[in-house]
Amino acid sequence: MAKAKTLYACSACGASHNKWSGQCGDCGEWNSLIESVAANTHKRAGFAGKSGHSSVQRLDDVAAVAETRISTGIGELDRVLGGGLVHGSVTLIGGNPGIGKSTLLTQTLATLADKLPCLYVTGEESLQQVSLRAHRLGLSGKDLQLLSETCVETITTLAMEHRPRIMVIDSIQTIYTETLQSAPGSVAQVRESAAQLVRFAKQTNTALFLVGHVTKEGTLAGPRVLEHMVDTVLYFEGDQGERYRIIRAIKNRFGAVNELGVFAMTEAGLKTVSNPSAIFLSRHETPVAGSIITVTREGSRPLLIELQALVDDSHGSNPRRVSLGLDPNRLNMLLAVMHRHGDIAMYDQDVFINVVGGVRVSETAADTALVLAALSSFRDKPLANDCFTFGEIGLAGEIRPVTNGQERLREAAKHGFKQAIIPKANMPPKSERIEGLKLIPVQRVSELMDAAINLD
Repeated sequence: MAKAKTLYACSACGASHNKWSGQCGDCGEWNSLIESVAANTHKRAGFAGKSGHSSVQRLDDVAAVAETRISTGIGELDRVLGGGLVHGSVTLIGGNPGIGKSTLLTQTLATLADKLPCLYVTGEESLQQVSLRAHRLGLSGKDLQLLSETCVETITTLAMEHRPRIMVIDSIQTIYTETLQSAPGSVAQVRESAAQLVRFAKQTNTALFLVGHVTKEGTLAGPRVLEHMVDTVLYFEGDQGERYRIIRAIKNRFGAVNELGVFAMTEAGLKTVSNPSAIFLSRHETPVAGSIITVTREGSRPLLIELQALVDDSHGSNPRRVSLGLDPNRLNMLLAVMHRHGDIAMYDQDVFINVVGGVRVSETAADTALVLAALSSFRDKPLANDCFTFGEIGLAGEIRPVTNGQERLREAAKHGFKQAIIPKANMPPKSERIEGLKLIPVQRVSELMDAAINLD
């Protein structure tokens, strides 16, 4: 086969060069030349949809047919995917080494292989290693097809012969294309290999999983365009030493973003956790200072989590502000609001905030919980065990409402909570209030602190 001509394009200015050099001759940027295939020597196959040819259509003429979903047999994975796999979809899964990416996908394909033809392509392990893992997890997988290959052209050729409906590539960083001379895992190889696999998935209507490596910062390795090419991006959260693992949907064209799936790592692999709120609540036997329950919303369901604070005298010139699971900048902002509008000064205190269970909370509904936890630890006065709170706090000291307030109240009531400090704008009508749940509406930070002190 004739060798394709390669060019080196500058990622800063876009200029093309015939050979690689450390500095771009046009803009002067260093280490910006990336290998690519010359457009006039390598004809790429496009995706023209199921009809096989491209045409311009009006939106009203396109039938809005619901996508058929394939259940993976794992409830939490189906939830994160938006209800199951979609034919022709491409899903990218990233996470730290040893967190369970290969384990989850092996379980998924072993379950689906009885119903649909499945192909597991491994570029990092031998077929014997995959077989040993399957036996260790107690999976039969008698109909699961395995392939150990790293050349993307060979993979797509063999896949066209066997016609799998679901395929896994483990991992995309080990795959290379013969049209480029750079090493596997480089930016150009990852981009071009992923592009060919995505085109294959769309043209053959194959559901494709891509396993991606992550950098030391926790982001997916390779070009950022990799995340744009796929339909769904899933991240494994948590530490490999912890029992519970969380999968979060960062991008999903077929479902809700920020949806969570909770799993427990056992000797038999990853098992779904049907009631995640229960594992994040320690429910102390006696009230503990600095602990409060809040209801956050992740994707399409409310989730109860425990937020803890520790406020102690600072012995240095610069008090420490440590936040695990919450935005550190928001912690500094809320401490300033407490000083200005609540007359609580912590400028000489070390403040430590932790979300129990390793969950990352990105929404602002946890603001009131953070303030009350810090206040409780600062005054060494525990809050009531049956109390929870949610609400956003503004710079003017006002308590703002949050979305889906009624769902949050119902979720907390199911777990036996009796008192709730909520924004006044989230107060439901009397006809919709939950029996046995006392609601305490607040509008200002000062009211929030007074309500916490006067709890039964």
